[in-house]
Amino acid sequence: MEQKKIKISDAAREVLERRYLVKDENGKIIEKPEDLFRRVADNVAEAEKEYPEGPGVQKAAKQFYEIMTNLDFLPNSPTLMNAGMPLGQLSACFVLPVEDHMESIFESVKNTALIHKSGGGTGFSFSRLRPSGDIVKKTQGVSSGPLSFMTAFDAATETVKQGGKRRGANMGILRVDHPDIMKFIVAKEENDKLNNFNISVAVTEDFMKAVESEADYDLINPKDGSKWGTANAKEVFDKIVSQAWKNGEPGIIFIDRMNKFNPTPAVGEIESTNPCGEQPLLPYESCNLGSINLANFVRDDEIDYDRLEKVTRTAVRFLDDVIDVNKYPIPEIGEMSRANRKIGLGVMGFADMLALLSIRYDSDEGVKTGEAVMKFIEETGHEMSRELARERGTFPNWKKSIYGKKNDKIRNATVTTIAPTGTISMIADASSGVEPLFAVSFIKNVMDKDELVMTTPVFLKVARERGFYSEELMKKIAAQGDLVGIDEVPDDIKEAFVVAHQVTPEWHLRMQAAFQKYTDNAVSKTVNFPNSATKDDVREVYKLAYELGCKGVTIYRDGSRDEQVLNIGKVNKKGDGSIVSEAECKPVMRKRPKMMVGRTMQIMTGCGKLYVTINEDEDGQPFELFSTMGKAGGCAASQAEAISRMVSVQLRSGVEPMVIVKHLKNITCHRPYGFGDERVTSCSDAIGKALEQYMDLTLNIESPKLPEMEVATLPLDEVPSKAEEQENIHGAREGHIGGVCPECGGPIEYEGGCLVCRSCAYSECA
Repeated sequence: MEQKKIKISDAAREVLERRYLVKDENGKIIEKPEDLFRRVADNVAEAEKEYPEGPGVQKAAKQFYEIMTNLDFLPNSPTLMNAGMPLGQLSACFVLPVEDHMESIFESVKNTALIHKSGGGTGFSFSRLRPSGDIVKKTQGVSSGPLSFMTAFDAATETVKQGGKRRGANMGILRVDHPDIMKFIVAKEENDKLNNFNISVAVTEDFMKAVESEADYDLINPKDGSKWGTANAKEVFDKIVSQAWKNGEPGIIFIDRMNKFNPTPAVGEIESTNPCGEQPLLPYESCNLGSINLANFVRDDEIDYDRLEKVTRTAVRFLDDVIDVNKYPIPEIGEMSRANRKIGLGVMGFADMLALLSIRYDSDEGVKTGEAVMKFIEETGHEMSRELARERGTFPNWKKSIYGKKNDKIRNATVTTIAPTGTISMIADASSGVEPLFAVSFIKNVMDKDELVMTTPVFLKVARERGFYSEELMKKIAAQGDLVGIDEVPDDIKEAFVVAHQVTPEWHLRMQAAFQKYTDNAVSKTVNFPNSATKDDVREVYKLAYELGCKGVTIYRDGSRDEQVLNIGKVNKKGDGSIVSEAECKPVMRKRPKMMVGRTMQIMTGCGKLYVTINEDEDGQPFELFSTMGKAGGCAASQAEAISRMVSVQLRSGVEPMVIVKHLKNITCHRPYGFGDERVTSCSDAIGKALEQYMDLTLNIESPKLPEMEVATLPLDEVPSKAEEQENIHGAREGHIGGVCPECGGPIEYEGGCLVCRSCAYSECA
């Protein structure tokens, strides 16, 4: 088959090179974008061998190649990465069961690692786990509750990080009637907790009614269904709102509504979704997703529905074929995925489509356009799935499904999903999913490293066609992201190119509800708020989402987290109004004077005494930090020194000290020291707390009291004596440095080279 030369932007090419194109063992790229799409098309089309009534492998591969190289349709990232490769895992979404026993919990931890290694994301409901404080009959111990086990999944994800290509992602869900719900709601109050999790509260119909009447409702122990206590619905709802206002989490899913539209209720109950919430799945189900680029279907100021129909039909065939060629990470997932054959066809480039049609996003016409387009894709997709059923047969669980009851022979239990499109929309030069434009010009962080300065391709096209394009204008727009007050841009263009922060929450939800009306699964959509939004604003959006028939809702208040993937305003202005260049924006590290003064603090850690010295600049601000470990030369000492050097670089580069504190505190290691408020969880934690205490001492900033901390007189060049070193080692080993006993909760000690508990005879080495 003739290889087609595709047109992609420099930004898209960079994304492909970083993330998708095949590299040799030395990291050299050995694949072109055209080769990637050929590899994917050929691999997926192999499924056609099993279906003689279909178009055949060669014809199907040609069709698949065409819709991808035209950038009319792109599958989810794992398909682009792994199709035709030895790994061969092509799905993006998975849900794993978490039952109330150790075997199930840690089997799922293992399976999570396997899925993340293969490039997928996982969702879990922790609602079946008994609450903290409940008695475990087999051991006569006390349950630690769902949150403690979530940290195990988080740690597994952190370790794998999906091979460096895709960051691990999880969804953690807890029912609103679980006794630990208040702990769950505040689980991510600090931004350094459960960083590999999105969390959502599974809200019931009864709960929403109780919120309206401000009534109490029952908390249920999932172990036996017994009543554990009561909570006030309004207070719980207000706490959800407060936390979401603070940092965007938790979200809400309307779990009863999701199950109302569960296509296979006889097979199982939906308890969780994938990490972004748009794909409700049964335990062990997976779903492969793909998105149609709606920006490519505007011709002569109209939507080209004939062409959209052809691409939709080909995309449904493609996604169904993926189910057959997929190499599933564990057998149970393969069995469940083939039994229900769920696919998730969605869209991207919707905001681009509206702009090309000169339709404002936050308008009745915009909402009607979204509803009409999705209705067409939904109906076309279902009809194609019925055609595949005639060609190949229905999905195996069809008789147990809602379709079997009405004799509607269809190939796939679900057909449509509106997913976030992330990097695949960058490859297609399209706006993300059904979101409004984030900005007309913006900066995007890619792969945790670099930043791409980007201007919306559709806007560039219009600007050039209308004759008002200039590099200076694009830089001017980049400084604020939107077109408000930009006199060089015509008013009709300003009207069409509204950005997310110009769209009120009500219009965000109206658009989400319009797409949800014709989507089998759910809609991934973020309701963006300005930083000035109040908690009452968030509360009203959550209630409106329920009233409009959404299956869930996620909000984000601008600036409520330390790091954002998309950023506006990073192109700053100088005093004369000119644009600051990228080079000028880079931090400059201050030079160190020959002589400085500071404070030295002594902290007891699990590895011995740690001396932390903080030197001040001429203004009394922290300038650099040094640490000396009693156990000189060991691993802990080298790590403490490395951390100190990096902290010094940050301080000398102008990073706020309390930002550094936030990232160092509560990092844990295998040798914590102390208990309660005086606990030091690691050397990193100790350094963070020392810097925090220093800020308290010098600037009168309130902070928790640091245990065993005092202003010491140890000079920087003084190394502890051998006797002191042995004292430190002895103190670390003989003290309660291991925390609490995992079996009885009593203190454990280091004895004979092993951690032991004198209360119950637990031994780490047993």
